[in-house]
Amino acid sequence: MKKIKSALISLSDKSNLKSLLKVLKQNNIKVISSGGTFKEIKRLGFSCLEVSKFTDSSEILDGRVKTLHPKIHAGILNKRNNNSHKKDLKINNYENIDLVIVNFYPFEQTLMQTKDHNKIIEKIDVGGPTMARAAAKNYNDVTIITSSNQYSELIYQLNKNRGSTSLEFRKKMSQIAFSETAYYDSVIVNYFNKILKTYFPKKKIIHANLIEKLRYGENPHQQSAFYSGDQYIKINKIHGKQLSYNNYNDIFSALEISKSLPKNTGTVIVKHGNPCGVSIHKNNLKSYESALACDPISAFGGIVSCNYKITKSIAIELNKIFLEVIIANGFDKNSIRILKSKKNVRLIDASNYSLNEIIRSSSINGSMLVQSQDRQIFSKKNFEFVSKKKPNKSQLDNLLFAFNICRYVKSNAIVLANNKSTIGIGSGQPSRLDSCEIAINKMNKFIRTKNEIVAASDAFFPFVDGIEKLVQSGVSAVIQPAGSIRDKEIIKFANSTGTILVFSKTRHFRH
Repeated sequence: MKKIKSALISLSDKSNLKSLLKVLKQNNIKVISSGGTFKEIKRLGFSCLEVSKFTDSSEILDGRVKTLHPKIHAGILNKRNNNSHKKDLKINNYENIDLVIVNFYPFEQTLMQTKDHNKIIEKIDVGGPTMARAAAKNYNDVTIITSSNQYSELIYQLNKNRGSTSLEFRKKMSQIAFSETAYYDSVIVNYFNKILKTYFPKKKIIHANLIEKLRYGENPHQQSAFYSGDQYIKINKIHGKQLSYNNYNDIFSALEISKSLPKNTGTVIVKHGNPCGVSIHKNNLKSYESALACDPISAFGGIVSCNYKITKSIAIELNKIFLEVIIANGFDKNSIRILKSKKNVRLIDASNYSLNEIIRSSSINGSMLVQSQDRQIFSKKNFEFVSKKKPNKSQLDNLLFAFNICRYVKSNAIVLANNKSTIGIGSGQPSRLDSCEIAINKMNKFIRTKNEIVAASDAFFPFVDGIEKLVQSGVSAVIQPAGSIRDKEIIKFANSTGTILVFSKTRHFRH
């Protein structure tokens, strides 16, 4: 146990302070503070010694320097049982500081509120993290508190131990403090990386907040949790069971596709990270019906993402099958009433969700792969019309729609489409030919009306057999990346069969 005789309090967030100050007073703990915190403590009716009087040194540089003083840091950092340290304190007339209560300038919140670089820089805290690190390092003798959420634990310790804290508690608070300072610095680092467009720095630092601990991971024997680089993930669950690891994985897969579609248009159905139906029909109800028609069996137990507000008529149709999650840009009152009749279905409002991260990463065994996102906006400049027969506007629109969906399907990926709706998707096969067969089989199984079928491939066809199989199934236009040594053979085949062939200058694998 370590008796607390003096406390230094320096806070940006001054909430819930009164109850703590009462306990400090009851235990005769001397309070030292500065600036706004000093004024707040006095306003609440408690005695407090101002830092400038404690150090006999005025605040300078508009408050940038106030707690950066040897009397402060010697009081925090000295080892209480070290005779040399005791001697140094006696010579300099310094005294112990046993408790540090500090939180930092709201740098992360400032980033959300302004783009003014000068204002942002002023919200980089120096004194707060410095004191926190000092106290956390000397946890054997000093207690560090870095959040108002920890006040109740501190109050319990002081009441239970008659003004003292246990070593176990101090060690726990030290771990949290170092986590806070590391997180704080990582946000600053990533801000500078962003404004300097340093996407691949020499040292990669990632920060994330725990959003929730999940029941389990992909399988029941695996532990898991959901973290986010934002304090607010901008998706709001308004009904249903707790989201699982697999739910989150599918939700973000679905949203990535949805947010690539025209504004307030399109329906995406995802199962196990892969789309099994997508449509951007202008009529929202027909969009959902077309997406479902692509593969209604796979859609069972899947996730639907509606890139529009769900109304009563759509909700009635959604309620006809079993769905794990329904995502939308809002729900009207009637649709919520209808959808809530199924108590377990998760309803997610993604109205405020946007794709703004430039970098994508994946990790395994302590190593990390990092790359820029595949969010290229397609234009005619990206494509070459290499066949004799050229696409009309409708065919080109369908080709570009299919090619866009293709980049969100696990490789090797083949997407068949017409009327801006998928009608067959082949995914995740080691052989591109196998993916063609799966897409064709899906189409033949579920789609009755087949006209003007287009096909998209996420990479080039290495042999003629793949495109040949597509053409034999009724495909009249194909879009694929160029780059095969057999590109000329593919073009020759297309011309011999009257097939429209478009080459992309970019490849779009997704492993």
